[in-house]
Amino acid sequence: MKQRRENKVKKHLPNILYYLFVIGLGFIMIYPILWMIASSLKPNQEIFSNVTSLIPSEFVWSNYIEGWEGFGGTSFALFFKNSIIITTLVVSGSLFSSSIVAYGFARCTFKFKKILFACLIATVMLPVQITLIPQYILFHKLGWVNTFLPLVVPAFLGGVPFFIFLMIQFIRGIPKELDEAAVIDGCSTFGVFLRIILPLLKAPLVTVAIFSFMWTWDDFLAPLVYLNETSVQTVALGLRKFMDSQTGTTWGPLLAMSSLSLLPQFILFLFFQKYLVKGIATTGLK
Repeated sequence: MKQRRENKVKKHLPNILYYLFVIGLGFIMIYPILWMIASSLKPNQEIFSNVTSLIPSEFVWSNYIEGWEGFGGTSFALFFKNSIIITTLVVSGSLFSSSIVAYGFARCTFKFKKILFACLIATVMLPVQITLIPQYILFHKLGWVNTFLPLVVPAFLGGVPFFIFLMIQFIRGIPKELDEAAVIDGCSTFGVFLRIILPLLKAPLVTVAIFSFMWTWDDFLAPLVYLNETSVQTVALGLRKFMDSQTGTTWGPLLAMSSLSLLPQFILFLFFQKYLVKGIATTGLK
């Protein structure tokens, strides 16, 4: 009996050690988030005096109230509203433009197709900082600075190259016989896309929507460059306003609003996680 138990323990010992290692590694990864949420409920003097503890000695809910009230008569709700508007428009534009452009590359035949596809792949590896100055000059001459247009319009005019490439890989996996059958039934090129291809793009479309939402919501550089007035700024810029080199940083409200800013992404990822994994796995990006 004793030997049987020992054999059973030896059999399951590798699995036990593996799960303990994964749980420990996972805790290390989410510890900064747990610390931020816990610190948002601590008094200011306790935030950095007791860094290792995740349990506040006193729950200070006023940090959330003070943070939501904002500063200078500007409520933090304004920054959330601006971020929601920009993110919704960018996600919509990315889904619209990326799917159409990807369909053109994957199914249509036209001149310079290979050259344009090579340019598309090259732009995937192109750092954003390289095109930032020319884009700013263009948008400044168009009078778009201090508006949402520089952040939104590019999403409707081609989207992100990575999203296009992702959808191209998925469309190439769809049998062309479906297109040919639709053409025989009288569908045009756009009809094939609308009636055959688009309904099959559910997984990559959700993947694009999640990535686009997360990247736009977290974006700091582009809003910092194009949005100078407080009335049009996003959550990322609103959090920065809690930090002042002269008067000091109000860490409690800053961490409280930072915790709230993670909530939309957490909810989105929680409900659409399976589509994200499926969308990436079925496009060959493994």
